[in-house]
Amino acid sequence: MNTLPDGLLVAYYGDDFTGSTDVMEVLTFAGLPTVLFLDVPAPGDLARFPGRRGIGVAGTARSRSPEWMRAHLPPVLTALDALGAPVLHYKICSTFDSSPTTGSIGCALEIGLAATRRAWCAMVVGVPALRRYQAFGNLFAAVDGVGYRLDRHPTMARHPVTPMAEADLRLHLAAQTREAIGLVDLVALKQGRGAAALAAARNAGLRAMLFDVIDDETLEAAGGAIWRARGDGVFAVASSGLTYGLVAHWRAAGLLPPAPPAPETGPAERLLVVSGSCSPITARQIDWGVRNGFVPVRLDVRAVVDSATARGEIARAVAAAAAALTAGRDAIVFSAEGPEDMSIGQLREAAARGGEPVGALQARVADALGEVLATVTSWSGVSRLVVAGGDTSGAATSRLGLYALEAAMPLAPGGPLCLGHRRGLRPIEIALKGGQIGGADFFGQVKHGRGAGGTDGQGHDGGACARATGVMRC
Repeated sequence: MNTLPDGLLVAYYGDDFTGSTDVMEVLTFAGLPTVLFLDVPAPGDLARFPGRRGIGVAGTARSRSPEWMRAHLPPVLTALDALGAPVLHYKICSTFDSSPTTGSIGCALEIGLAATRRAWCAMVVGVPALRRYQAFGNLFAAVDGVGYRLDRHPTMARHPVTPMAEADLRLHLAAQTREAIGLVDLVALKQGRGAAALAAARNAGLRAMLFDVIDDETLEAAGGAIWRARGDGVFAVASSGLTYGLVAHWRAAGLLPPAPPAPETGPAERLLVVSGSCSPITARQIDWGVRNGFVPVRLDVRAVVDSATARGEIARAVAAAAAALTAGRDAIVFSAEGPEDMSIGQLREAAARGGEPVGALQARVADALGEVLATVTSWSGVSRLVVAGGDTSGAATSRLGLYALEAAMPLAPGGPLCLGHRRGLRPIEIALKGGQIGGADFFGQVKHGRGAGGTDGQGHDGGACARATGVMRC
């Protein structure tokens, strides 16, 4: 049997914390051990994790301005490029969260091509395992089994920071970059002409290429075309669809043996959840938790964004969550329940009064939730945590003092239970969950250590993910 090259296969930067664990999950449970660092790793940090086939760095670029990206991304991407992996991946969300002013994917594309000097950029966005699909350049996502073009999606079309007004990703990107964007469409992939279509576009001078993905066949075909074109260096701006596609191709080509059995863990005595997500899926998870014995602690966003009342509100939330855990209960500290929650309007009103961007106030809320999580964890000794929301996850991991994560157990696709490494302290178990990830009982899955069950919140049982990684989740 042919095998993959020895050494590192993928080096990647995640543009938010929850999405960063997605690539690690797919590679690890496919039998390719991967470690995710919370900052650019020093040589000593790399030496603590020998033999890894994937190395990632979790970032915050999704919530940042192009000016911030131009200042901070080049050294990170250059350091990852120097590791010598065939594929260098700037990992984005499969809902393409971005705008010309916040989390600009077009800006990241330009920076990556300039900073790394890699020859071209592969863009794979669709992830069937997460019910995300790209057809003829247009992005779709399903909610409760119903598919929506992303500019009509009930959450993404109304996202408070990066609302999706255009589903054609070429047009969406045109507002963010001068780089021309090509397309390898589903017809070419279905007909086995993906590599030829890619070569023709590159010969025409195009350096950035979107790949349609609508099912397992196009996913594997896209992964194969990209892997075969790796010789002169691939820079990818892509979701975890790229990772699923590569693994699917490696397995179909006989380069990768069947995945080992998925690891399992037991139940946790107590679970602490913090959530800064305004997704309807997370709202259902909070509702499920409260109906199943979790103590709810709502964080008052008006108080948190006001410097005169912030400390008192954080202390109140800490005390309430700590009391619940001390009594042997599970606790959920949250700032919103769904896209219609009153807190969203309250933040907009506070931003208008103070003349600040809404995003800046959301970052303040995320940091407050991170402080609550770290303080309660220290006081209570709780050893298993859940964080919902990308910005909140970044704040939480920083406050906890984590420097690296490894995937410990699969839960819902895109939201594994991780082992968080801390300097001088024992590792802690933590699940970092994006807003759209997980079934209604996700918090129960984490609590009870049910690693092989549940859905992704879109009514999907993980079948495509299982076929790509070898891990069954149904």
